[in-house]
Amino acid sequence: MRDLLRPDPIRALARPDVLPDPYPAYAWLRRHQPVFWYAPLDSWVLTRHEDCVTVFRDGERFGADWRRIGEELPPHAVSIQTVDPPEHTSVRRLVMSALREQDAEATAKLVRDRTEELLGRLAARPSFDFVTEFAEPLALATIAAFLGVPEPEGEFFVPAANAITDGMDAGLWPERGAAAARARIALGEMIDGWFTGGGATGMGARLAARATETGVDRLLLANTLRVLLHAGYASAAKLLSLGAATLLAEPGGLARWTAADEGLAVEELVRHASPVQAMARACVRDMELGGVTVRAGQAVTLLLGSANRDAARFAAPDALLLDRRPNPHLGFGRGAHSCLGSPFAVTQAKAVFGAIARDHPSARLVGTPVFRPNLTLRGLARLEVSLR
Repeated sequence: MRDLLRPDPIRALARPDVLPDPYPAYAWLRRHQPVFWYAPLDSWVLTRHEDCVTVFRDGERFGADWRRIGEELPPHAVSIQTVDPPEHTSVRRLVMSALREQDAEATAKLVRDRTEELLGRLAARPSFDFVTEFAEPLALATIAAFLGVPEPEGEFFVPAANAITDGMDAGLWPERGAAAARARIALGEMIDGWFTGGGATGMGARLAARATETGVDRLLLANTLRVLLHAGYASAAKLLSLGAATLLAEPGGLARWTAADEGLAVEELVRHASPVQAMARACVRDMELGGVTVRAGQAVTLLLGSANRDAARFAAPDALLLDRRPNPHLGFGRGAHSCLGSPFAVTQAKAVFGAIARDHPSARLVGTPVFRPNLTLRGLARLEVSLR
């Protein structure tokens, strides 16, 4: 494994022979290089659960807002993900207030109905691509309805969303950065059109109205809605696809799902499959971390996919234990910037895997899953499945 990871232990994770299963490489890094300096990203890299949790919890020393260490952010990059308190507090409070007013049962019914509709159509076919024909259309339709915005045309939205996902790795492959910036601007313009043209309803309309009342910057709010839309599509679709690949590859996986507590089972899929594999923070004040001194102005990159398989925190970390408890995974982040959409993601996963296990217990994989070449947001390009 040491030779495999030389001379570039991060880009090596994208190699065709490593990408489908990076977890042995993560295990080697946790044992031999738990904290190391990675020059291509100009960043410290953390691989252990304990160190990642320390960073997430210490908002005074580690920030999501890179302006705190003197870096500039383009206007389209300023969102709930990239600001810290007190700015973050006001926009998060606004979004949380709107989320609490959502009808949880109506949301669950929306997801169940769309899931059953799509699966019903696809079940008649010998096989289908679970990614592009089920997970992505389901995620886009349901997150748009949940947020109260018009469902974007897939021909426009999907390439833009993929460009943004690819751009999360622009520190490794700079050529991806320009397309990601253009995609963020294009989606931002679409959302601004909803606000000015009255296209937003429900939660979207409430956010627009309350932004004025609460003094939240309009651009910050529009960018935040874009982030929620993108995450609700991209992260959710990747969780559903990776979760399906995991369950269907496990002996008796669907039967085990039927017997499990669905809430615990979803949390375990998030830990085991880890769509969000990495996240970065800026060090604001010097701190000892994992045996090294991280200096103010330096970056830290948290390998969450590694942290979620850390044997120091999880018993049998590579096993899929659908009744795992406790399960302090970092798949939804931790602390002030934890994922706002996690309850919606759990609702989706419950509906999808519950419907497959109940109505299509003979579902199986057809062929080998094909992974997208992304390291930050892990996902599949293709997953051929038969429900017969």
